[in-house]
This record gives sequence, C-alpha cells and structure tokens, in this order.
Amino acid sequence: MQERSSVDELAERLRTELDRYSPGEKLPSSRSLVDRFRVSPVTVSRALAQLAAEGLVVTRPGAGAFRARPRTAATATGDTSWQEVALSADGAADLVPRSVDASGVLVSLAAPPPGVIEFNGGYLHPSLQPERAMSAALARAGRRPGAWGRPPTEGLAELREWFARNIGGAVTAAEVLITAGGQSALTTALRALAPPGAPVLVESPTYPGMLAIARSAGLRPVPVPVDPDGVRPALLADAFRATGARVFVCQPLFQNPTGAVLAPERRGEVLRIAREAGAFVVEDDFVRRLVHEDAGPLPRPLAADDPDGVVVHVSSLTKATSPSFRVSALAARGPVLERLRAIQIVDTFFVPRPLQEAALELVGSPAWPRHLRSISAELKARRDAMTTALRLGLPDLALPHIPSGGYHLWLRLPDGTAETALTSAALRAGVAITPGRPYFSAEPPAGHLRLSFAAVAGPQEIQEGVRRLRTAREEVA
Repeated sequence: MQERSSVDELAERLRTELDRYSPGEKLPSSRSLVDRFRVSPVTVSRALAQLAAEGLVVTRPGAGAFRARPRTAATATGDTSWQEVALSADGAADLVPRSVDASGVLVSLAAPPPGVIEFNGGYLHPSLQPERAMSAALARAGRRPGAWGRPPTEGLAELREWFARNIGGAVTAAEVLITAGGQSALTTALRALAPPGAPVLVESPTYPGMLAIARSAGLRPVPVPVDPDGVRPALLADAFRATGARVFVCQPLFQNPTGAVLAPERRGEVLRIAREAGAFVVEDDFVRRLVHEDAGPLPRPLAADDPDGVVVHVSSLTKATSPSFRVSALAARGPVLERLRAIQIVDTFFVPRPLQEAALELVGSPAWPRHLRSISAELKARRDAMTTALRLGLPDLALPHIPSGGYHLWLRLPDGTAETALTSAALRAGVAITPGRPYFSAEPPAGHLRLSFAAVAGPQEIQEGVRRLRTAREEVA
C-alpha cells in the first residue's frame, strides 16, 4: 500500500510539471528523479509507466522518457446500441440467463483508494507474500533446460506429482491437471459436469466467484445451508431429491465466508449422499495452506477418502503466495478426467511453463516450509487482533464462529442494519468492507459482513480499521 501511494504521489507531481517541456522534449533521467524526489528506481519506473498509460509521456528503451505530442482529434463515437438487441436475442432461449454479474468478485479484487484500510481483500498483504522466494524461484526456473518450451497440456509431471502427494490417499499424478488458478479450475469443473439450465447445489452462504461461474454457464445455483460444522447432510439429501442435481460445490475446510470445517461425522455422509444421487462433489480446497498456528491437525481432503470418483478436487498455490502466482490443480478419477482435460485444452491450451517451473522451484525450496510457518503465526496474530478489536469496539456485531484457518471473519449485523448503507459509510470513514449479500444465491436470512485480516499491514492497522468501522456504524445506527 505504501509503494502504491508513493507511485501515485510521484506521478501527480510529474504530471503538474509536464507543461515545462515542449511536446517531444526529453524529461529528466530516472536517476535524477530518484535523487530529486528521494524515491526508489522502481517507484520512478512505475510513475512514468502510469503517465505513459495516460498518454502524457512516451518512454523509449535506452533513450529515456519524453513528453507526448498532443493527440489528434478523436474520431466520432460509434453507435453500439444495436448490441442490446443482439445480446438479448442471443439468450432468449436460455433456461437460465447467462449474463455475468462480477460485482461480488470485484469487491475483493479492486484496490481501495490510497489511505483506505483494506478489510475487503482476498489475498495476502505484500508483507506476508514470499516475494523474495518467488523471485528466486522464477529466476532459477528461467534457467532450467526447456523452461520456455511448450509444456505437456496436462501440466509438468513433477508438479502433478507434488499436488497428488499433497491431496493424499490413492490420488496419483495421472489424475491431476495443472490449471491457471482456482477460479479457472472451478470454471472448467462446472462446465464439464453440468449442462446449461441444470441445477447445481451450493453451500449457503458461499463464494460469490463460484456463483458467478455457475450463472455465466447458465446453471441454477440452489442453496444448501451450512452451520459451524459445515453443510447439513439432511438438507443436502433433500436438495438432491428435490432438484435432481448432479453437482454439489463445497469448501469443506475453512469455508468462505463462514470459516466452517466439515465435521468428521459429516464427511462420509456427504460422499454417501452424493454417490446415491449419482452426483459429483466439487471440493474447493482453497486455503489449506493458510492454516493458523493454533489449528491442530487438519482433516484430509475429501478426495483422499473417495475411491469411486465422486470428488472433483480443486487446490491452489495462489492464496498462500500472491494473486499473480496462478498455479492450481484439478484432480479427478474416471471418465470425467478426460472431459475436464478437453475443456481445459480448449479454453487455455496450458499453463505457461515458466510459471509451472517456478512453482516447482518454490515448493521444493527450504523457503517454502519457512513461509508456511510464518504466515501461520501471522494470520493467527491478525485474527486475534481483529477478534479482540471487534469485541471491544463493536460488540453488537455477532461473531458466531472464530476460524482456525483462512483469512477473514464472518459477522452478522443487528436486525434492521442496512448492509449497503454501512458499506458506503465505512468507505467514507476510510475502511473498505465486504457486504454479505453477494454470498447468498437466494434471500439471505440477515445482514452480514466479511472482514479480511490478511490484506492489511498488521495488528495496528486492524485496530484503526475497526475504529473507523465503529464510526461508520454510529453514522447508520
């Protein structure tokens, strides 16, 4: 956040000085800008890139930066109104509209304005990311023989083997496909398993990105409630009988957003119910590597206890590393594996080989277990800091479950509190929060908030963020 703020500030200062230069005139060198403004070379480079993107500056490798020449008059704006008819007519025969609402996903992807505390983030703060280890892994990967060649379409054998070992059970490398992030893997899975118009059972509440995937594929998400022990098996069985669904998507470990872990006695029940319904279980094991220091032994993935090919397993390295380190895996057994593989090839061909090689370098280095231990301790400290601050500053927000993994808390608002009004007031107070409504595929039982403690700089920023949220709460009370 500090680096981004410095870049914005430098870009603004350079923007105000551009009138000193004639169009095409060279600007001061990067070295002189570093000395003058006392910033890093990276900050100068990014600020100039920002101005270049705005069309104010032209950069020439080896020559420097120059003030851009005035743009020619813009061409007349075209008439795109015809698209309303074309897009509407295209979906007229669809049983379920296939338009995409990405607002629930963008909440956790969009960077807040400078100075706003990021309680809505879905990734680790830069201070928690293994940047040095990733950079070293990428450098080593680039020097591997054949690193820039075409990889096998299903992924590098060594990386598939690593994911298979981490899933456990009888899962083998031959049953694993390497994919470009968990979102891509879920998209492939839902397209492979259900035709447009079909129902798909989902946990309620659940990850908005998965709901968006389902709807964009023309599927009908059907909610199945969860409690602190995960999805409720009796209601899952009822939903299968009532809908005839052949797919259930779940997050058995540190579910998003509730943080629930599927109870041991429910694990076998879920697999049995799905098997009797002739259905697949898509297991999104998205934060297994974000376990907290006090969690204790973790349950195995459902896929590790599934000999019959009921489970299609999704796991990823992204949450534990960086949003740009998009390497994940799909694991499945039986004929469905070939269908998954075919869709993956058609959609993306393959995951870039340098990224796969870098993933192998990273997880095989001594830095990897050190990183996992470090974030385990850091996430527990941040979770405890947020929990304490909320109990002291906002005791009327109910916190029914404190998770021992993941990166967020799920709070229930007092009856009558408007999510939208509180979200807007919080942003005015300088803290970005995530409203609960996008996590429900049907009418929510109450107002909720999801607050992330992983995307902020540390405990002090958490305390300040809760203080700002209390100000917003008082405004809308």
